[in-house]
Amino acid sequence: MITYKDIYDIARNERYSKELQKLPASFIEDVSDYLREKKEAATRESDDISDMVTKTKKQLENAVTLFKELIIRRRKKILDLVLIASETGISKKDFDNMFGFEKELFDSLMNSVKLADGTMSEILNGKGKVNGGEKIVFKENVGELMDLTGEKIGPFKKDDVAELSKEIAKILVDDGKAEPAL
Repeated sequence: MITYKDIYDIARNERYSKELQKLPASFIEDVSDYLREKKEAATRESDDISDMVTKTKKQLENAVTLFKELIIRRRKKILDLVLIASETGISKKDFDNMFGFEKELFDSLMNSVKLADGTMSEILNGKGKVNGGEKIVFKENVGELMDLTGEKIGPFKKDDVAELSKEIAKILVDDGKAEPAL
């Protein structure tokens, strides 16, 4: 069972460390259980001593704040890792310290950076135009494709947003694999 002190210590360690901290696999579920129990205790104890209720509610507020700060710090570190990894690659240790949903966030951000880099490269090489494409949202996973110039694009995951040439975007939309982004 996780305690307020555990949440505090983990948040403090994340705050003062440059690297993404390794957290127990069940950490988020444990925090969820802790918060649920504190909410129940706060409502259950409302008939009891008011000092105890006040203390429990304050501890609940503080735990929620600490957890939110922890998640924000982890997201900032993941953004930093994306920028570093887009230039140099990511260390396995950093990737291993991520939760599954954080790995998905990392992969999605990496795909966006790669897409932007590819677009910039095309523009620099005279093959593309700024904002000359069409943004689409993928409705399903799509493997690697060739664009009209023979360049490889993709792969794309469901819900990825990409700006592709109008011709490629139209083909993907017509095939039902993507839809225009709003």
